[in-house]
Amino acid sequence: MHTIIRPLLETDFNDVIQLGNRVHGEGYLDVDSLKKIQQLAFSDGVSANYVAVINQEIVGFRLTYAAGQWPLDKWCTPARWPFAANKMCYFKCNTVDESVRGKGIGKQLLNASIEAAKKQGALGGVSHLWQESPNNSAVGYFTSAGGKLIKKHPKRWNNTPDHPDYLCVICGKDCHCSACEMVLVF
Repeated sequence: MHTIIRPLLETDFNDVIQLGNRVHGEGYLDVDSLKKIQQLAFSDGVSANYVAVINQEIVGFRLTYAAGQWPLDKWCTPARWPFAANKMCYFKCNTVDESVRGKGIGKQLLNASIEAAKKQGALGGVSHLWQESPNNSAVGYFTSAGGKLIKKHPKRWNNTPDHPDYLCVICGKDCHCSACEMVLVF
């Protein structure tokens, strides 16, 4: 099974939206949100968004905002970050289809985004990882990549403006899942 890691293209949007909503919950992604994410991923002609493809099927994706191009919100703790916010990319989302998890695809996607972020001038990245992911795999995966916990944020995805129609796969409409704010230095 050969995995191709390549930049996200607009022609991938429907497949990425379907995979994201299947894994994270209905309403997680839509065309408008993905277009915005794609714009925030570009800097100096380089995109930090990637997809994983096996047999011409998208089986994973990594969405990453370029350093200095994403808005900080109340869930960010920049005083605890090792670099200024304009030197930190934002790892928005890493998603791998259940059928191919545990094969290193998430790590390959993260590494591709890190290399792109470095070319864009980032020195590190921050992410809010879903603590309630199956077996807390999101935090475990990011920790194994070198990520350090900065702060835990309860109810991070409860009625957020960036996901107004989100239905959590665990909690439904009233999401009580926590986010672990983590930092990764390159």
